This record gives sequence, structure tokens and C-alpha cells, in this order.
Amino acid sequence: MSKVGKAAKVGTRRRRRGLLAATLLAGACAILGFAAPSALAAPGQPGSGYGVGPVTDVSSACGGQNAETEEATAPPDYVYVAWIGCGGEGFARSTDGGAHFSKPITLPDSSGSDDPAVAVASDGTLYISYLRYHGVYAYPVVARSFNHGATFTAASLIPHQKGNWGDRDFLAAGPHGAVYVTWDYGPSASDVKIVCSPIGSCAYSAVDATAVIQKSTDHGKTWGPITPMQPGFPAGGGYDASVLVQPNGVIDALIWGHHLNPVTFAVQPGHEYFTSSRDGGKTWARAVEVGSSAGSIAKLTWWIDGDLSMDRAGILYATWDTQTSAGDIGWLSYSVNHGKTWSKPRRVTQDKDNAVHIVESVGADPGVADVAWQSDNSPKGYATFLRPFSIKKGWLAPAIRVSNGFGNPKIWPGDTFGLALLPAAHGKSAPERVGLTFGSAIGKSPNSEIYATVVRLPHALSW
Repeated sequence: MSKVGKAAKVGTRRRRRGLLAATLLAGACAILGFAAPSALAAPGQPGSGYGVGPVTDVSSACGGQNAETEEATAPPDYVYVAWIGCGGEGFARSTDGGAHFSKPITLPDSSGSDDPAVAVASDGTLYISYLRYHGVYAYPVVARSFNHGATFTAASLIPHQKGNWGDRDFLAAGPHGAVYVTWDYGPSASDVKIVCSPIGSCAYSAVDATAVIQKSTDHGKTWGPITPMQPGFPAGGGYDASVLVQPNGVIDALIWGHHLNPVTFAVQPGHEYFTSSRDGGKTWARAVEVGSSAGSIAKLTWWIDGDLSMDRAGILYATWDTQTSAGDIGWLSYSVNHGKTWSKPRRVTQDKDNAVHIVESVGADPGVADVAWQSDNSPKGYATFLRPFSIKKGWLAPAIRVSNGFGNPKIWPGDTFGLALLPAAHGKSAPERVGLTFGSAIGKSPNSEIYATVVRLPHALSW
């Protein structure tokens, strides 16, 4: 285990296995299933309606494990990819729509860190955050670039409380230099009890978790105070506050929430909750539960369970997966009224097993979202899939496997993958381009690497 401080030893759910004490490794492993997804098209299969581009290894120039990637895009054809690796957080960019990528670099002040997130402001400023464990603190670092990822500077959001706990950060960029970082914060790492999977990352049996937000008004140079996004601090129970900013400045967030014992911080099964802020993150609306009929999220779920996206019409999409007696199932729900109410959850994954299902979405044309998931439900290992969805027509095409191989199920690929819509090409009939990046130990590789591809969807599928 790396010597990165007490906060790191107990303060993260998703550390690479080499950074976890061996005594913490326990049987939180997901049980592998063997059913293949139904309505599945092979990569590039004639008649599938897809064009899956070449799959590019963007990380292997950095030795060792490369996992847990996130992705963002920007006009005219930039693709930005960040991940855990390269001695901290790795980064590579493409200037030609994902056809080629730069040699990876290590982002500043990222040693001993996890959990990258990527956002691009309307003025082109690129932000990348990651959760660092250094000395007696756990805190976000936000790197910023004003030249499309050629160079970076970074700001460390070190809290006042020594010995604190911290976990998964997310980023969103607003107008006029505003940028927001959410993260899971607790004042005492000593209250945290971790349970880890031998082939994944970690979960909590007890944790003083509350979803919090911090705001910068000067392009990430300086940052405001830690502000809870939910009541009950320090036992608010919120993890993984996936965040975005509407054009009018309203901040939306999907929080994976657990009821916590206010004394022992023992964790109960969780659910997804939506909330929003109309005053720059100072106050937050009462949370609305999303998809309650789908069941609960198990206490020992180790991956990022919950993702929020918005299409060009402002329709919101939430994705997550649940673990019940029916198995592990991925879900999708949408809201046409800015999160006040949500649709009945629609099943995304069709296999019937207890496999891992990491589910994400990206909003596209009005009423359409492209839904992707990474799963180890095949006996061959991890694979990544994509399927377009319409709120009017339902699923628009069969699911397709976009990964060009299967990843070793015993090697952790990360708790997230990258998913972003590329800038629109010229012409109304031009195909929609969806960028995907994912971690996987394909073939005989002893480590996970980060792979990138672009999927082209016929214009007819976008409406």
C-alpha cells in the first residue's frame, strides 16, 4: 500500500488495489453471470445501424494499471480523456475527433489521487478534478487549461478539518468563469469502515458521508467553502453527486443516498435522489427520489452507481443499477419538468444475474439519450455497450458491443467509463458521433488500459 496518509488509508472507496491495505480485502465481489444481453448487435454488424470506429489504446505509454476513465468534448473536434494512472491521473487529448490521441501526461498534484472528472466551459476552458489523499487530508484538486489541454495549472481545495474523509468528485462548468465541484465529505476518517472486493474497488459499511459542493467564480483559481447539498451533516448519507449546470445557471445533481446511523454511521441500502440549486449552490431543494420501484442499491456496491445527463431540450436522464433478489439490473429514468417528477424506471440491462452493471448516459437531440454500460456478465469478462433511447419511441436500435474485446474479470477496469457527444458535424443528415472510453485488461494484458472509440449513429436514430 502506498504511504499516502491516514486519510487515504481509510478515506476512499475506489482506490486501486495496490493502495489498499491487504487486511481490508473482503468478499464484496460481484458474482459473475453468464447470460448475454438480448437484442445485441456485434460491433460493425451489417444492418445494426451503427458505425463503430477503431478502438485506440490511449494509456499504455504509462506503465502499470490504467483505469476509471472520464471523457469530455469541445468544438471543433477536441476529445479529452482523464483516468487513474501515469503515477497519479493520466490525461490525453485528441484534436481530430478521436482519430488520434496525444502521448499521455500526468496531471499536476495528482499523486495519491483517484476519481477523475472532466468538464468543458462554453468558453472552451477545460477542467479536470480528482480526489487526492495527501498527509492528513482528503480533498479535490481541480486542474484547468486555457489552451485545450496543452498545459495545466491546478488548485488544491484543502479543507480546514484535519483527518477528514473524502471520496468521489464530479465537475460542472457554468457561464462567466463559474465552475462547481461536488464531492463526498466527512469530518473524520476514523469513523469510516471499508469493505473491499478482491477484483473491484471498495464500499463502506460505515461512513460519515455527506454530498457537498464548492464553487469558483474565477475559472477555478480560488474556491468557496464546503457547502452541504443535503440535510443531516455529517450523516447526510450522500455519495457521488453527479452534477450539471443548465443554461440558465440552475445546478442539477443526482445523489446516491444511503440512510446512515447518526451515531455509528452504519450504512443502509441506498437509492437515487435528485436535487437542484437556484442560487449558485448555496441552498438546495428538497430531494426527489428517482425510480423507487426499481429497488435499492446494496450497501457493498463498489462502483459509481448513478449518472445524470441532459439533452438539447433540457430533458434530464438518470441512470443507475440496483441489487435485489431479481439480480443486478441497470435502469433509466427521465424528467421533462426539470426534475420535479420522473418517469417510471425502464430496464436497460436484460441479462439476469448478479454481474456488475456500470450505467451512464449522454443527452443528445430533444427526447433522445445514448445509454451505455460496462458489465462483466459474459464468461469472457468485461465489455462495454451502447444503445440509443427515445422518450417517445423507446429503444431506437439494438444494443451494440463497442469494445473490441473482453476484459479480464479479475482485473479492475475502474468504477466509471467515459461517454460524451462530439460536436455536431455539418449537415442535417450527418451522423451523430458518440465518444466512448473505457478501462479493460484485454487479451493477455496484466493491467487495465484505457481504450477510446467513436460510434456513429444514423441521423434517423436521433429523433
